[in-house]
Amino acid sequence: MNLHCPPWATRQATLVCVLLLAGGSAAATDSGGARLDQLPQQWRDEQGQALAFTDLIGQRVILSMAYTRCHSICPATLGQMLRMQALLDARGEQASFVIVGYDSDIDNPASWRQYRANRRLERSNWHFLTGTQPAIRQLARQLGFDFWTYDTHIMHDSRIVIFSTQGLLSAAISPASADWSAVL
Repeated sequence: MNLHCPPWATRQATLVCVLLLAGGSAAATDSGGARLDQLPQQWRDEQGQALAFTDLIGQRVILSMAYTRCHSICPATLGQMLRMQALLDARGEQASFVIVGYDSDIDNPASWRQYRANRRLERSNWHFLTGTQPAIRQLARQLGFDFWTYDTHIMHDSRIVIFSTQGLLSAAISPASADWSAVL
């Protein structure tokens, strides 16, 4: 897989981008001990229906953050999540896959519906969520997702977190550099 930093990135932004694409982190955040019931709970899915993370306790949850206009990191992360889905299917195991949008204005239910349709993600165990910007920032902080706005673009790392059926964080990985099959 060949990922590139955006051509509009300055030298400093390109350096940060390269670090993130390599699996590094611009700022370390400890997400150890996170629980689904301690995360922000008010989200809307791609149909505009309310969904709280507590609704998912009892299922394994594989969660990432993305934004619908991303053309490099988010598609790569989604590809890793699809491979995780295939591995779990082969094992006869189930999980809920959750993607939370970084930008509440752009990553709204209509955008997520289109995103989902364009990628033929029709399975009912996939959830694309939007929330308020404060809830998004709190979730990102609690789970160690680094992101910031540069010009009109959202710069972010690639990260997937996995919660056990009890709603406890069991793994946090960089999909580009981690052996995620060992944590599923």
